[in-house]
Amino acid sequence: MPKFVELWVYLSATPLFGLTATLATYVCMQAVYLRLNQAPWANPVLWTVVVIAGVLLATGVPYPTYFAGAQFIHFLLGPAVVALAWPLWQRRLELRRRWGRLLIAALAGGTAASASALGLAWALDLPHDVLLSLAPKSVTAPVAMGIAEKIGGIPALSAVFAVLTGLVGAVSGRYLFNALRIPFTTAGWTARGFALGTAAHGLGAARALQVNADAGAYAGLALGLQVVLASLLMPLIFKLM
Repeated sequence: MPKFVELWVYLSATPLFGLTATLATYVCMQAVYLRLNQAPWANPVLWTVVVIAGVLLATGVPYPTYFAGAQFIHFLLGPAVVALAWPLWQRRLELRRRWGRLLIAALAGGTAASASALGLAWALDLPHDVLLSLAPKSVTAPVAMGIAEKIGGIPALSAVFAVLTGLVGAVSGRYLFNALRIPFTTAGWTARGFALGTAAHGLGAARALQVNADAGAYAGLALGLQVVLASLLMPLIFKLM
């Protein structure tokens, strides 16, 4: 037991701890996810977060120590988001025909996402800075943090809200779309993907890509549109208000 403790102390203090723990946990969760026929509630990202958080709490490993290794994966987030442009390029002619309707849908969806969060926060009488931190919850976390800083919210809190929103959307989207009887056709997959990308940003887009190519492409488009629209319009609207 003393030797095991020494080994754990050594491993937990090295940068490779975060990288190895994250990759190993995700691979295991992905295997379970596939074993369960890709059930939404078994989302590997969700359970990887839960397991890693539990391990850090149980062992007392500081988050900065963990992130020293996990930052290598964090760096790949940028290229992964850029890679979402490839399915869009393959559908560029279709996008040119639909750009007007897609832009209107993105504006409506982004407005509904932000307004519903603000309305709920106001109804619960949450502090003003928390309310402002909720506004960009449906925009991917790095952008949400920047918007929160501009409008007077708390960037770190906005990141938490964005991640939680993405996880909730990725887990519940399938059940909601089925309840709304959105068909499993090309048009239906397009609607599912665009809605998921609008409401649940990158995590929703990742989930859509796992299910259907058309859904993944339009989820990536919705994610990009929300980033651009929210970055431009949200600070301006709150400044005017």
